[in-house]
Amino acid sequence: MKIYNTLCGQKEEFIPQGDIVRMYVCGVTPYAPSHLGHAMSYIVFDTIRRYLEFRGYKVKYAQNFTDIDDKIIARANETGISAKELAQRFIDQYFADMDALNIKQAYIYPNIYPKATEEIPKIIEIIEGLVKKGYAYQAGGDVYFRVNSDPDYGKLSHRTLDGMMAGARIEVGEAKEHPLDFALWKATKPGEPQWHSPWGQGRPGWHIECSAMSLKYLGETLDIHGGGQDLIFPHHENEIAQSEGFTGIKPFVRYWLHNGLMQLGEQKMSKSTGKLIGIRETLAKYNADAIRLWVLSSHYRSPITYSDENLEATKKGTERLVRAFLVNIDESATTSIDATHYREQFIEAMDDDFNTPQAVAVLFDLVREINRGHDEKLHIGKAHKLLGELARVLGLTLYSELTEPEIPLHLMVELATKHTVVLEESEDIASIISRFSEKRRELRRSRKWQLADSIRNDLKELGVTLEDTPQRTVWRYKKP
Repeated sequence: MKIYNTLCGQKEEFIPQGDIVRMYVCGVTPYAPSHLGHAMSYIVFDTIRRYLEFRGYKVKYAQNFTDIDDKIIARANETGISAKELAQRFIDQYFADMDALNIKQAYIYPNIYPKATEEIPKIIEIIEGLVKKGYAYQAGGDVYFRVNSDPDYGKLSHRTLDGMMAGARIEVGEAKEHPLDFALWKATKPGEPQWHSPWGQGRPGWHIECSAMSLKYLGETLDIHGGGQDLIFPHHENEIAQSEGFTGIKPFVRYWLHNGLMQLGEQKMSKSTGKLIGIRETLAKYNADAIRLWVLSSHYRSPITYSDENLEATKKGTERLVRAFLVNIDESATTSIDATHYREQFIEAMDDDFNTPQAVAVLFDLVREINRGHDEKLHIGKAHKLLGELARVLGLTLYSELTEPEIPLHLMVELATKHTVVLEESEDIASIISRFSEKRRELRRSRKWQLADSIRNDLKELGVTLEDTPQRTVWRYKKP
């Protein structure tokens, strides 16, 4: 497996440190609802994580929340609630959005991601260590990292200090030694949240929290650190400087992965520019599979531009996948289709820097093979199973078009008794519906139209619609 490493600017063989891949991805600053640009990034890294697990790696995954920040404080003051309450409101909404997009949660603790405000002791420990080693200095109640102390500063963004100086300046009230020195600790202003520290009351700077969390939960060297390309400088550059300065261990990260940015027109989608489309707004029009497939149809390092036309086209693509996944398998067929090479092609694509566009193309090739096999009355069981397996690697449910049926089991059992549909023990609702579809097909072949229509009408009352196509019957569910 080869992945593109931002640090060296080329693809490298992926060789983790040990049996566990330690992976850290920068999280959101929860002062407003998450937008589609966030969705893009977390879909990308969720897929990377899923693929690593598919390839047999154990992945220890961490993602933070920057729950104290100038923007959070300003928004909290505007709304008349505490910064903590505001941040938690949008953290809760974030989790709901990620669940709706079928994004797996972090590994560390169930349903808990580290927050900056809960890691103050570790943050202070690191800052004290940097001051002691001469990498940082106190200026009044602030503490700054001394960029001149790190000869490697700029190695991630491939810049020199002289090259970074354009536009750099010292703000009024700052007592920096160098314009590029960055804050590790900020003295509290009146009315702001504050914590006690050796330098007085204050709060952490932006960059230090990620170093504190990754070192605490994942160790001194990460295998993968991810985030958007807009984080390369200064955020990730500063993470490297302060982490390697504190531990004395290089590298802090073995492989730096950065996703391209989502565009809305000519501008980057972001909360700061106001150019954004919310995740919930998008989910109201398109299901999670369509959104994921749209994102993954572009390479993760490439930019992607939002348009309803592209998402509508992708939505139709997901319908093709769903139809193939719901196709009825003829268990009496004696000849099977060989789908082994599709799995190999999928792995080959994903092993090449997580080339999801090529992997998606393999899925649609497999769908065509399944449809051909069905039409030619071949056994498609193995191909069907492979489609489900590979779709899961990309985080596709293949049930999103249907909405998971919310039908009480006893109602389905009663209906099965009425129509003499034989059920196996412990069948789920989706399997039972498929059995009704098979029964109805048998009745239609026997020209028992009234009984067949009775099954269709009874299912419709429960929210299940049977749709006949030239090749097969598929079903859809909509809560009544």
